[in-house]
Amino acid sequence: MLSIYLLLILMINMWAFSFIVVNIAINYIPPMVIAFYRFLVSSILYLLVDIYSFFLRKNNNSSELQSLQNEKFNGKEWILLFLATQFGVVLFFLSQYNAIQLIGPSLPALFVCLLSPVFIAIFSLIFFKEKLNKLKSLGFLLASIGGFFLVTGGDINTLNPNSSNFLGIFLALLTPLFWAIYTMLTKKLMQNHGTNMMLKYIAYLGAIELFLYIYLNGELFFFFKQGLNWVVIISALYLGPACYVLGYFIWQNSQRTLSSSNVASFLYVEPFITLLFSYFLNIEEIVKMGNIIGGLVVLIAVLMINYNQKNR
Repeated sequence: MLSIYLLLILMINMWAFSFIVVNIAINYIPPMVIAFYRFLVSSILYLLVDIYSFFLRKNNNSSELQSLQNEKFNGKEWILLFLATQFGVVLFFLSQYNAIQLIGPSLPALFVCLLSPVFIAIFSLIFFKEKLNKLKSLGFLLASIGGFFLVTGGDINTLNPNSSNFLGIFLALLTPLFWAIYTMLTKKLMQNHGTNMMLKYIAYLGAIELFLYIYLNGELFFFFKQGLNWVVIISALYLGPACYVLGYFIWQNSQRTLSSSNVASFLYVEPFITLLFSYFLNIEEIVKMGNIIGGLVVLIAVLMINYNQKNR
């Protein structure tokens, strides 16, 4: 049990530091090229595992080979997978990485980690007909108040389109929405397929779609120019195999031993760890005390919204 918690602590610190890594990498390559590197390296790793597994089963004459070949997505599921990749990869990283470039790593981390559960809860009420009791209602009210301070830092002028940080905050605010949509789509897919299989195909599709994006956007030049840059290579290896492949493996594996509520509780502290990393590394931020207080209020609201579900 202790090893599971230690792995979760490792995972959360890796994910928290990923915002810092992106903030460093954007000094060398555009944000979406970073995202492409992330999913390209992840795809290569998944492909190598697939090739190894294929020959291993073939040499052992295992019947699992045939069953694996029969586990395929149908037409509707491919549409869901494509949409999940659009929202969870292309649009999500387009908004998040550009937001990091504009306003630093901490606010995007606060937004996506604390507001995503709120959006997911709202979507669950709408699409999965979950019940809204008094505690959840109070939680949504508290989340609205905390969300205002989290986004604005207590300064309403932050929402002025002419504000210097408006675009970065707007993009950061899109990330929890895109992640909530992605979560709803993948929740549907996981009803009939394993999580690892879904993540593998999302990595494949994500790499293809991001390649098309940077090609059409004229950014492929940066991919080849900075391909041997050691900062870019380390960033790609960190964001791909570490954060995506290993991080998601720890995430899924831990839920077999611990309750979903215990695992999810680690996510809520992730943005505050990012903030600490940013502080110790002297990264320029626009985070105010109002943002942090708002984040703590949203954190309490999320716990209230999910209380009944977690304790069933």
